Amino acid sequence: MSSSSSSAAVAPARPAPPDARALPNGLAAFLVFFSSGAVLVLETVALRLVGPYVGVTLEVTSSVIGIALGAIAYGAWTGGWLADRRDPRALIAPALVLAGIATAVTLPVVRYAGEVLRGGAASAVLLLTALAVFVPAALLAAVTPLVVKLQLADLRRTGQVVGRLSGVGTLGGITATLLTGFVLVAALPSSVILLALAVLLGGTGLGLGAYLHRQGRAGLAGAGTGLPGPVRTKAVLAVLGLAGAGLTTIAPNPCDVETAYHCASVETDPGRPSGRTLLLNSAQHSYVDLADPTHLEYAYTQWIGAAADVAAPAGQRLDALHLGGGGFTVPRYLTATRPGTHNAVFEIDGGLVELDRRELGVRPGPGLRTEVGDARVLLDAEPADSRDLVVGDAFGHLVVPWHLATREMAAGINRVLRPGGIYVQNVIDYPPGRFIRSEVATVAAAFRHVALVAPPDAVAGRTGANFLIVASDEPLPLAPLAQRINALPEAAIVLAGDVLASFVGDALVLTDDYAPVDQLLATA
Repeated sequence: MSSSSSSAAVAPARPAPPDARALPNGLAAFLVFFSSGAVLVLETVALRLVGPYVGVTLEVTSSVIGIALGAIAYGAWTGGWLADRRDPRALIAPALVLAGIATAVTLPVVRYAGEVLRGGAASAVLLLTALAVFVPAALLAAVTPLVVKLQLADLRRTGQVVGRLSGVGTLGGITATLLTGFVLVAALPSSVILLALAVLLGGTGLGLGAYLHRQGRAGLAGAGTGLPGPVRTKAVLAVLGLAGAGLTTIAPNPCDVETAYHCASVETDPGRPSGRTLLLNSAQHSYVDLADPTHLEYAYTQWIGAAADVAAPAGQRLDALHLGGGGFTVPRYLTATRPGTHNAVFEIDGGLVELDRRELGVRPGPGLRTEVGDARVLLDAEPADSRDLVVGDAFGHLVVPWHLATREMAAGINRVLRPGGIYVQNVIDYPPGRFIRSEVATVAAAFRHVALVAPPDAVAGRTGANFLIVASDEPLPLAPLAQRINALPEAAIVLAGDVLASFVGDALVLTDDYAPVDQLLATA
């Protein structure tokens, strides 16, 4: 008996029989990979959806990421809770179909809500991003715990199963992020990406439901093998999906063209038939008079024109570099007022350059060189002492990109300027004016002479406005600049010397190591 007991104790345990209810490993991996990747597609495209209404700032980006992570957390929690209480086989397909419907409805919901919440406070940003992401992302996040539950037939392999599917889900997210950022957004409008994703999700859910129904090995009735049983329910889901797609076609669209970076449109000025306004993410960005390139509509462009007018004797050609193209208003002005001027324009958005060519008559040639790329990167390739004028007018919505606002960037601009060359930088800020003070201090750290052009109310901190920083290593032509500024229709003043130093105070100098641009712009 003792020998028998000993023999039984060392006998290897039999592996648990495979669970007939488990999904094939390949199918399980596909569902986790696909659902996890779909969440990241939604997250990436959501930035494009909300941008026209609330901008593309650090706060908006943080909101999208935070809402998506919250949706993943709640979806995974809910999916796990349901997996312990109901047969997961009856839930996976409906989750995919419902996620497809929610994705199809997202675009019209965001566009209608965006018109109401446009330009709102932080609460509006959070609400709009939640409308763009939360429901479909939460439904998709529920898929992984449902699949994991089905695959845990042998508790001795729990770590292996969970680890493998977790890794597959992560790979799905990485693949979707790279594919969306590098390929889809550059090739397709957001509406097409979302509708295609909705169709893929719905089709996958329907196909999975049909497969599980045919398999029928779990001993469950038809209602437990995929979509809810009644044909009426399936018809309702189909109608909801078609309604979502239909609403997309009639929802207000703020874009003529959706580029890799902007929702862009061009509007004709009803008061000036040859006038065109370029809108980026629904904000007025540039104004061009197709018949009169010397017409400068906005006050800040008039200030730039005034600075360019006093940069050299009237009519003398300049070598000018423009950081940001927009509607190419200033290059046109320089070409018209200083024949022979050579303009080099660095514009990160190739789609915007194409829109300018098609709608605003921009034509590269001997006097205009356009390079598509990041201004900071392209600046490094410019020869030293090669430019008479550098115009900084690059924005991400209403914010100067942080890496273009640092002391190192200003030093790079100084490097390409010839002795006596002038740098002008357009900046937008709001009370209490922390960013403009820091940016003046930053430019002053790289240039010996700095001045500031601004409306008196903006200097006093009573209103937000455009500011124009003017800098050079040689003394600035302040008297002629002030004379031209004073002659303009809108009131503006020129600050320099001790007055400017008093305005700047002990403001932070921005560096590549520390440049909290979005926080400085916060109006609190």
